[in-house]
Formats: sequence, C-alpha cells, structure tokens
Amino acid sequence: MSVQPAALQIPPGATPAPGTGSSFARRFGKWSPRWLALPFPLFLLLLWYVAARFEWVAPQVLPSPQAVLLTFIDLAASGEMFDNLRISLLRVLLGFGVGLAGGLLLGVAMGLSPVFKDYVYPLFKAFSQVPVLGWLPLLMLLVGIDEALKVILISKAALVPIALNTYKGIENVPARYVDVAKVLKFSRWQLLTRVIFPAALPPIWNGVRYGFTHAWLALVVVELLASSEGLGYMIVFGRQLFQLDVVMAAVVVVGAVGYTLDRVLAHIEIILLGWRRSGF
Repeated sequence: MSVQPAALQIPPGATPAPGTGSSFARRFGKWSPRWLALPFPLFLLLLWYVAARFEWVAPQVLPSPQAVLLTFIDLAASGEMFDNLRISLLRVLLGFGVGLAGGLLLGVAMGLSPVFKDYVYPLFKAFSQVPVLGWLPLLMLLVGIDEALKVILISKAALVPIALNTYKGIENVPARYVDVAKVLKFSRWQLLTRVIFPAALPPIWNGVRYGFTHAWLALVVVELLASSEGLGYMIVFGRQLFQLDVVMAAVVVVGAVGYTLDRVLAHIEIILLGWRRSGF
C-alpha cells in the first residue's frame, strides 16, 4: 500500500487550495457550451481549406472555401439565392402549418378519447412507418408535381412527430393532477385549460420542434426530386452542371437556415415554458 507524502496529504474535511488540482476544471467549466462547440467545425473548415489548397481532391469535386464564398456572394448579389430561399421558406411554412394543425388535432383526440385512439392509433402507426419518399410515386400520380405534392409531403413529415408527442404528452399527465382538479370541482374546460394542456405542453412543444425539423428535411428532399425552384433545386441544378461551388453554397444556406429556425423555436420554448423554472 502506497503512502501519500506528508507534504501532499490533505486533512479530512479540508478543501484543496486554489490552483492545485481543480484549477483546470474550474477554468474549463467557465467556458460557454457555444464556445466549446466551435473547435470541431473550425477544424473541419481548416481541413477543407488544406485539402483544396494542396489539391488532395480534384478542384472540380471539392472547390475551395474561397470559391464557395465568392459563388455565394455572386448568387446573393444577383438575387438568385434569396429568391430560391424565399420560395423554400414559403413551402415549408405552409406545409408545416398544415401538419401542425392536423397533428395537434389528431394528438389531442387520441389523448382525450380512448375510443378514438383504439380505432385510429394502429392505422396511424402504420401510416407513420412509411417514409416521405414512399408516398412520392403515388402522390405524383394523384396530384402531379406541382405545389400540392410538396405541401402534402412536408405536412406529412411534420404531422407524425407532432401527433405522437401530443398524444403521449396528454396520456402521461399525472393522475394526481386530475384528482386535485376533481376535488376543486373544475369543469371539463377548466380541467383541459388549467391542468391537462399546461402539463402536456413540454412534450407537445418538443413535438413541434421535431415536426419542423422533419418538415425542413422533407422540403429539401422533395425539391431535390420534383421541383424547378428552391434551395433543393439549386443543389440538383449545380450537380447537373458540375458546379460544385453552387451545390456547396446552397448546402451551407440550407444548414444555416435550418439551424437558425430551430434556435428561434428553442427561444420561444424558453418563453412559453419559463414557468417551470419558478418552481410551480
């Protein structure tokens, strides 16, 4: 058994002096998570620059970051990038709105009515297992390749997580909350608005965020396959002409816009669910 030197022994109950073993942990703990997330993407950017600079990959396949930046500036100056971005945003907002309304109605109905759930839930689960692309050939025959096709597929992608999270959120409301409401003789409307929906709001909002993420992904997929405008079309058009700088510029915009919209939803969540931090 090894014995710790007397100079290094710490009496029981004493705390280490500042700057001994925990100074690095304290300094590291002061870093914001946002700063901690920067090194890896910066490393990827550096690796991309080095690979393009020394032509580890052919420039026709991997354009340099400078080339992509210049292409983005040109597309933005001409208005082409923003025109396609506007079209994509309108599509995803319309499809997400339809999916949001349908998902909330369906989730609330399944959560509040056991009979309705028994009839609908098995079919809904089967419907949700079919990916967005699985419906594409059938819908192309039924509605063509116009805007209706894109809105239906985007709304389907958003509806599934919203409906599931809404149903599960209502179903998992603690029974003791309902018992207290009955003791207080709440009406059914008061029970829904003051107990059920506030308690189920966190999972419902999670479903809204997941639904929007799925809608954004479905938008890009649909535009890749059946569209003549939008960010997804820019990616396909650039690939067909072997303009990889256009492809990568559009991909960067897709990622940046999707991330920004998700952060907006996260900020709204903090506002809506701020009451949870008050202890009530």
